[in-house]
Amino acid sequence: MSDEMSTSALRRVILCDERGRPTGSAELSVAHSGHGQLHLAFSVYVFSPDRRSLLIQQRSKQKSLWPLAWANTCCSHVREDEDIVIAARRRLREEMGIACDLARGPEFVYQAYDSRGRGVEHEYDVILIGTSDSDAQPDPAEVAAWKWIELERLRHEMRERPECFAPWFHLGLSKVDAKFSIGSDDERKPTS
Repeated sequence: MSDEMSTSALRRVILCDERGRPTGSAELSVAHSGHGQLHLAFSVYVFSPDRRSLLIQQRSKQKSLWPLAWANTCCSHVREDEDIVIAARRRLREEMGIACDLARGPEFVYQAYDSRGRGVEHEYDVILIGTSDSDAQPDPAEVAAWKWIELERLRHEMRERPECFAPWFHLGLSKVDAKFSIGSDDERKPTS
């Protein structure tokens, strides 16, 4: 989920513990090197109004970690003293050119090493879920391509070609599936 490392010296991430409680901050590049430093992040999932399709993006080739991998609608890091929902709405506008209401969803911790040895993600990831029928107008420095994809087709593609998708996307989509009846004929309410 990291932004271009060329801007990393100017950016800091919020370090946290395994429960998402802030413990300090670090430069973006430092947090994404070695074994990674656990830090706060968010992943936005924007569904169609019928919740049968998801807006996904292919990460820009300029991204240091997982360039050209397909990922959820958008993702990034919260700034110091910034509410995570506000941060996610800000990045959704900046990265994908759309706006919608977002609600907090599941949260999880993961660690993933870039297969090309470019760095590591170690994040406490908060999922935010929204709905929209708008087409994206993405920032080309952030996004190489985008598409609305039916969830059943997406799940099939992720099983058939897992290497084409960012590691947090695999984990996050399964968390969303476990919490909500997204893309099914079942009642679409959170589970207890």
